[in-house]
Amino acid sequence: MLKLLPLILLFAYLAAMWFFSAWRLKRDLDENSTPLNHPRLNRVLAELGQAMDLPPVKAHIYEVEPVNGLAAPDGRIFLTRGFIRKLDACEVTPEELGSVIAHELGHVAHGHSRRRMIDFAGQNAIRLALSTILGRFIPGLGAWIANIVATAVSARLSRQDEFEADRFASALMIKAGYGTEPQKSLFRKLDRMSGTARGATPAWLLSHPPARKRIAAIQNHETRWSRE
Repeated sequence: MLKLLPLILLFAYLAAMWFFSAWRLKRDLDENSTPLNHPRLNRVLAELGQAMDLPPVKAHIYEVEPVNGLAAPDGRIFLTRGFIRKLDACEVTPEELGSVIAHELGHVAHGHSRRRMIDFAGQNAIRLALSTILGRFIPGLGAWIANIVATAVSARLSRQDEFEADRFASALMIKAGYGTEPQKSLFRKLDRMSGTARGATPAWLLSHPPARKRIAAIQNHETRWSRE
C-alpha cells in the first residue's frame, strides 16, 4: 500500500486541481458576464441555431477587454467585451463574430472545453513531477525545463483542438448560408492586429496555430467537400 501512496496522492492532486479550476472559472464567468443580446448579432445567433435545427444560439458577454471567445466546460459560449467593442466600432462584422461563436460551439461539440480542464491539471502534474526529478540533477534549471515540456504538451493539444473547432465552424457557417469567408477574413484582421504592435496579439490567437495555417486548412476542407 505504501508503494502506491505517491500514485494515490498524485491522482488526488489532479482531482483537486480539476475541481478547483472548474469552480473558480465558473464563479468568475457567473460574476463577470451577462447574456448576449446585441441587435447586430441576434440575427446571426438565430440563423446558426436554425442551421442546427435548434432555437437561437445562446451566448454571453464576458466583461473583459482582451479580444477573445470562450467555451466553458458547462457548454456556455462567451464573447469578450473587447470583441463586442470591435463590432460596435465596425472593425469586425456580425458574420465574423458568428464564426467565432460557431468555433466555440465546435469546442463544445468535441468536448474540448471539459478536456482542457483535465489537461490543465495534467500539465501542472507534469510540471511538478519533472521539477522534482530534474531539480535533483540540474539545480536551478529543472523547473525551467519542466515548464517548457509541460507547456509544449499543452500547446500541441490546443492546436489540434483549434483545427477541429475550425472545421466544425466551417461546416456550420456554410450550412447557415454565410460560407467560410467570415472565418478567413477575421483571421486576416486579427493577424494584422497582432503584427502592428508589440504585445498587441489578440487573446484569440494566443496558443493557437498561425492564422495562415488555419486559413489554409479551411480552404483545403472547402476543396475536399466540393469534390464529395
